Amino acid sequence: MLKHVTVLGSAALTVFLSTAATAQDEVTADTVVATVGDTEITVGHLIIARGQLPQQYTQFPNEVLFDGLVDQLIQQQLLADQLETVPPGIEVSLQNERRSMMANEVITDISTDAVTEEAVQAAYDERFADIEDVIEFNASHLLVETEEEANAAKQRIDDGGAFADVARDVSTGPTGPNGGNLGWFGPGAMVPEFETAITSLEAGQVSDPFETQFGWHVATLNEERVQAKPTLEDMRRQLVGELQEAAVTARLEELAAGATVVKPEAGDFDPNIIEQIDLLELE
Repeated sequence: MLKHVTVLGSAALTVFLSTAATAQDEVTADTVVATVGDTEITVGHLIIARGQLPQQYTQFPNEVLFDGLVDQLIQQQLLADQLETVPPGIEVSLQNERRSMMANEVITDISTDAVTEEAVQAAYDERFADIEDVIEFNASHLLVETEEEANAAKQRIDDGGAFADVARDVSTGPTGPNGGNLGWFGPGAMVPEFETAITSLEAGQVSDPFETQFGWHVATLNEERVQAKPTLEDMRRQLVGELQEAAVTARLEELAAGATVVKPEAGDFDPNIIEQIDLLELE
C-alpha cells in the first residue's frame, strides 16, 4: 500500500497509485511510488537512492529503508522546487556526473569483454611459462676478521660445539647475538661467494672458512625449501586487473586517434583557476 501524503496530489491519483503498487508483478523502474506536485518519484529513483546509501544504513531491513527513502526523496523534491534559478555550479556538476557515469558504463563493458578464461590463461602462461620453481635457503653464519679466527671457530664446531653458541661467542656480524641465523633467502640475495658456499652444502653441513668482502665466514645450511611459482588462482585477481586496464587503455587510444581533441597549450590558462569557485556563482 502506498504511503499517502495528503498534501501532494489528488485523491484520484492516490487511488491510482495505490492500485498500481499492489500489482507487484507489473512493477518496473518507471513505476510511480509518490508524487510531489507534478514531479513523479519512481521505483528507479528508489533503487538508485538505495545504492548510494552509506554502508551503515544498508543493515536496515528493506521495509524500513523503503519508507525512509520515499520520505527523503519527497523532502528533497519539496526543497528543490523552491529553487527558482539553478546555479551554474549545479548544472556543471550534473554534466560532470553524467559524463562520469556514462564513461564508467563503457569501461564496465570493455572490462567485461576483455576478461575471458582464455585471456587469463594466456596472460598467466606468458608470464610464468618459462619460470621455474625457486629454491630458498635458511642458513646461519659467523663472521670474523681473519682466516685464523675462522679456522679456530670451525675447529670448535668440528669438536662438537653448537654452531649457534660459537657464533654468539666470536661472530662480529649483526646476526651474532642470535646465533648467526640469517633466516630465509633466495638466489641473488647474498654476495656470490656466500651463495656458492651455501648451495654446495647439504642440510646440517658446515662449510670450510671462506672469504668475502665483509671478512671470513663459516656457514651452515639449516634447511632448504622450494618456493613454487604462483598458481593461476594466486595471480587471477592481478591478471584480471591488468587485462582490464590494458583493454581500456587500448580503447582510449583508438578513440582518441579517431576524434578531434583540442587541449590547452602551456600558458593558455593559469592553473590556479581550478580553485576559483566564484566563477560558478550567479551574477
